Parts: sequence; structure tokens; C-alpha cells
Amino acid sequence: MAERSPSHDPVILLENVTKRYPGPHGDVIALAGIDLSVRPGEIFGLLGPNGAGKTTTIETLVGLRRPTGGTVRVLGYDPVAQRDEIRKYVAIQPQHAAVFEQQTVAELLRVWASLYPDPETPDTIIDRMGLSASRDVRVSKLSGGQRQRLLVGTALISRPRLLVLDEPSTGMDPNARQELWDAIRAHRGAGGTVLLSTHSMEEAEMLCDRVAVLHKGRVAAYGTPQDLINTHAPEREVHFTVPVGTDLARLRTAPGVSHIESHDTGGNTRVIVRTSDSDAAFGLLAGPLGARHIQIKEAGLEAVFRLLTGVSFHEAGDGAQPPTGHDAAQPAETNGVMA
Repeated sequence: MAERSPSHDPVILLENVTKRYPGPHGDVIALAGIDLSVRPGEIFGLLGPNGAGKTTTIETLVGLRRPTGGTVRVLGYDPVAQRDEIRKYVAIQPQHAAVFEQQTVAELLRVWASLYPDPETPDTIIDRMGLSASRDVRVSKLSGGQRQRLLVGTALISRPRLLVLDEPSTGMDPNARQELWDAIRAHRGAGGTVLLSTHSMEEAEMLCDRVAVLHKGRVAAYGTPQDLINTHAPEREVHFTVPVGTDLARLRTAPGVSHIESHDTGGNTRVIVRTSDSDAAFGLLAGPLGARHIQIKEAGLEAVFRLLTGVSFHEAGDGAQPPTGHDAAQPAETNGVMA
């Protein structure tokens, strides 16, 4: 891995970054003043619903989009004006990338390795990404999860100081996802820094040192997963079902209850209660309300996400793609990896 910047300097620094696109009814605001700092050796997660600004943030910090205003620095460089410098040290794996479909996994990784002065060996990447059984399989024959692991492998092979991943575990089964997480942690252990976007609550909680929740082009919250939970969702959640039309008035006035959500599903109503006194709530549920399928859960990032954005992780969707045009910085990424 190339020489690292001093530990006190952020790998990524965004200060009051804005991005606007012209639209038929006025400017479309993609970023409304993003402030963000990512430390060396950190796994940092970007969370947010559809259109929150995740994709624009990533493309801006790797030099694929010019910000309308504000300051962007990656490893101390301006990613647009000094793109030739940062592309030596940064690799990006988007969700979808063009690769040589008729090459085998091993052949493709050998080509990738030939592009860099001090690459990881293809065999190491194959083992690390759990692709040993697929090393001689053509890329066109890979499953969606295998293809995702290969794309991450092409980004890792350059041993980048900054690895940028866009929803890297999409399409992976639990075993493959664990192998991916181990590979990301190994990269961090070797001195690398990782920025990833994800819609997986488990991935964010298990993998990320810190996260930022983006909403409507701004950072709605920023910190370690546990700090965000303690600050925004310190209570427990009680999940249960009742028949449609059940009167929840007594529950709304129960001790410790701060929030109730309800959604009709067929003949039942699915209810989520946030409370600091789950015992009192449970007494009402088991008695007067006749609730079923009762679960008491410690609040997690899902609750934080829902509180800050108004949607669940599962409803968040993919990040909105900004329009293409003259503001797209050149050259663009080469087959998904900054070469």
C-alpha cells in the first residue's frame, strides 16, 4: 500500500459541499451543504433513503462530479483539479461496472493486477473473496453475488489507500457477505480506509466504525452506530399485531410510550411502540389489547434511520442517479475502478 498521510489528517474532508442540477422548474438540489470527515484507517458508512445524496456524494469525492460549492479534499487533494494524483491511491467499486465478460475470474484479475505497480496477487484476491471454486469460470457465467465479490476484488487488487464501495453486499448470501466483511476488515487492518454506502442495517452496525445518515442532501446524523442509537433511539421497541380497528388509545397514554406506528396488513394491524417502560406496555398488550406476535427489541440503527428519514431501511431504495451532462468530471472511472 502506498505511503499514508499523517494520521491527524482526514482521508476525506467535505465542507459545506453543495450540488445543484438545472431542472425544468428550477434547480434540483442534490447536496444542500454536506460536512463530513473520514479518518485514516476507518470503515465509514453512508446511509440514506432514495435521493438522499449518497451517490452524488460518492461521485463528488472521487472526482466524477464537480461540486457547485464548498470544499472537497481526498488525501489532501482536490479530486477534480488533481484527479491524476488521487487515482493513484483510490479505488471505487460501484454496484454495476463493465468488465471483460468472456475472461475467467483469474484472467480478469491478472489483467487488473498488470495495471498497478505494486498489486495484490490475483490468487490472494481470489482466496480473500471466496472465489476459489470460480477461478476458471467466465465472468458472464457468475451469479450476481459472485460478480459483486469479483468487482470488490478488482478494487482491492491495487491495494488502495481509500477503497470506495457502493452497496457491496448486494445479491450476496450470508456466507459470501461474511467473506466480504472479512476482506474489508483485512484491508482496514493493512492500513487502508473504507467508505461504503449500504442499505443493510446489519452491515452498518457490524462493519462500520462510524456512519452518516443523509437526508434531503444534508447530514442528518453522524457518529458511531452506538452513539447514534444512544442519542436518537435509546428506548426499546415493542412489535406486535392486533385486529384491524383495535383501539390503541390506552397504549398511547401508557407510561414511557413516546411513539406509535401502525400499518394495516390484511385483517391485522402491525404496530411498533417505542417506550422506556416495556413492562408496562407488555401488560396492556397481553391483557386488554389481546396482542399477538409480541416482540421486544433493543433499538438499533433501523430505529435511528426511521426517526431521521421517515422510512425504513427496507423502503429506502437505491440512491437516485444524478443527470449526466457537462458537469461530469473527466476522465470517468475505468470499468468501475480508478485506474
